[in-house]
Amino acid sequence: MELKKSLKLELLGIFLLNVFVVSMAATEPIPSINWVLKETKYTRLCSSKKILTVNGLFPGPTLYVRKGDRLIVNVQNQGKYNVTIHWHGVKQPRNPWSDGPEYVTQCPIRPGANFSYEIIFSTEEGTLWWHAHSDWTRATVHGPIIVYPEIGTTYPFPKPHAEFPIVLSSWFKGDVMEIIQSALEGGGETNKSDALTINGQPGDLYNCSKNGTFNILVNYGKRYLLRVINSIMNEEVFFAVAHHNFTVVGTDGAYIKPIKTNYIFITPGQTMDILMTADKSPSHYYMAARAYEGVVYDNTTATAIVKYIGNYTAPSTPAFPSNLPNYTDIDAVTSFTNRIKALASKEYPIDVPQKVDTRLFITISVGSIPCPNDSCDGPNGSRLAASLNNVSFEEPAVDLLQAYYRQIEGIFTTDFPSVPPYFFNFTADEMPDNVLIPSTGTKVKVLEFNSSVEIVFQGTNVLSAAENHPMHLHGFSFYHVGSGFGNFDNSTDPKGYNLVDPPEINTVGVPKNGWATIRFRADNPGVWFMHCHLERHSSWGMDMAFIVKNGSTRSTSLYFASFYFSVLLSLSQL
Repeated sequence: MELKKSLKLELLGIFLLNVFVVSMAATEPIPSINWVLKETKYTRLCSSKKILTVNGLFPGPTLYVRKGDRLIVNVQNQGKYNVTIHWHGVKQPRNPWSDGPEYVTQCPIRPGANFSYEIIFSTEEGTLWWHAHSDWTRATVHGPIIVYPEIGTTYPFPKPHAEFPIVLSSWFKGDVMEIIQSALEGGGETNKSDALTINGQPGDLYNCSKNGTFNILVNYGKRYLLRVINSIMNEEVFFAVAHHNFTVVGTDGAYIKPIKTNYIFITPGQTMDILMTADKSPSHYYMAARAYEGVVYDNTTATAIVKYIGNYTAPSTPAFPSNLPNYTDIDAVTSFTNRIKALASKEYPIDVPQKVDTRLFITISVGSIPCPNDSCDGPNGSRLAASLNNVSFEEPAVDLLQAYYRQIEGIFTTDFPSVPPYFFNFTADEMPDNVLIPSTGTKVKVLEFNSSVEIVFQGTNVLSAAENHPMHLHGFSFYHVGSGFGNFDNSTDPKGYNLVDPPEINTVGVPKNGWATIRFRADNPGVWFMHCHLERHSSWGMDMAFIVKNGSTRSTSLYFASFYFSVLLSLSQL
């Protein structure tokens, strides 16, 4: 039997290889790069430890592409944990096979194994990022993606003299995988990070960090493009440079109407393109990132230094951005986010669905599940469990994409609810008991190809004080058409929707004790994950998945070549 099975697999591999070679023969070779995941020793905050890295780098290497490119990234896992890689904000048209979230679109890459991702860029332009999508490995496995305009085109703003990727991250003194595994086993809160970092460095406001503080060098009068990425695990942040003003020109791989401001607010998962002119007296100026309020948050401040080139006496301490909002300043959050609107020009048009085929009203909650003898570390001896529409996502035994494509029974159900099981005062100080305990399951929502979809995300005050929730959808950009505070009113709030120039993004911040509405067209067939980008919430089950059906033609159906490639790679690991 084992020999027969082996022969069948070998023949299947030969067959699929032939199909793959034939399918690729008519196209030009796709550029490829090689990445090695490995444990690398790093020293931060007066202590050293080994962290999982790509090619030994923290943050990881930057991908440079142009709009519409394709790229193969060969990943060899020499680390000690299972890992997958997600290309955050890349729509991957018809190609969920390379999207990355473990047990959603693929099984993880085991230690010692390899996997090759085919990354298909389409309409994205600007700054995106990539990161690990297995447990908490993304704490150290992440990096920028820079998508330049197509050859022969340029930016819709003045060309910068130079550009700097600015990657905001978290640093934990302990092993991040042990931290989340221990928390999940006990059912309680996770440890907060010990520092925030800018391009891998905490900055000189922390112990043992001054020598490593990240610096950027600027020339007086020159314009610079800061490509800011929030890869922080559990904190949304304010970001500013002392005495300097910003012009925000893009977010999440799309251009926006320029916003003049002296700070930004950016959630985990989001990216922002910012123009900054070096027009102040030559000196040293702090660049700073400070967390916005959350139930568990790292309220320290990461810094880097903007240093002018030239002859002058450097100050003993750089100027600090006095305009950086306080960590509880909800008005600063609202004021900034409400100004973000799509460029929506002739050269950069948008297509906001004006009519809706499928409506979902999704409540976002952190509740708890009782434990035997109140033996867990959560509230009253329970286990913390996050949910969408009172369903806490359970990771399947077989990845959803394979189960869907191969019609494997018993892996998931298609009954993710379009509305919550209970309607109540979602933002009240006290909650009814029946909303505290979510159900558990692997539930998906099936969407017809090319249907227009509206989702109202409703924050709730279940169990604990409400937080902002950065909700990220794989496989799509969507339009953020409205948001507000309190309970969503279906009769009045839609009247205030922006259906003219809403921002086209992939991660939306649902306001604390409020709601946010998005719209998109389900024109990308496959299985696509949706989750909160606060990592502890996602670990507790604040996740779900969409299945988007194939269209009626080959060009509107799943990209089969990638499936064959994926199967071959999986067979090679047997």
